[in-house]
Amino acid sequence: MKVIVLAVAMSFALAAGTASAQEALAKSAGCLNCHAVDSKKMGPSFKDVAAKYKGKADAEATLANKLSKGEGHPAVKASPDDTKSLVKWVLSM
Repeated sequence: MKVIVLAVAMSFALAAGTASAQEALAKSAGCLNCHAVDSKKMGPSFKDVAAKYKGKADAEATLANKLSKGEGHPAVKASPDDTKSLVKWVLSM
């Protein structure tokens, strides 16, 4: 029983650390200048973006492509790998 509780606690801590790292990456890439996690700024909230693309199989590729090419959104400064990571994070909300 203690092992299960410890495993669950560690998974929550890991998830929180990952989310914090992704938020830091979003800040350093300039995403948070126009977006917030749960409220509209200049751009839609990340949660609204996730809701819009929920259930779409090609959402990750579509968003990464749009962000990289600057289609309907200013081109991002992040590397392709960081862009994919940020898109995964946003879609997980």
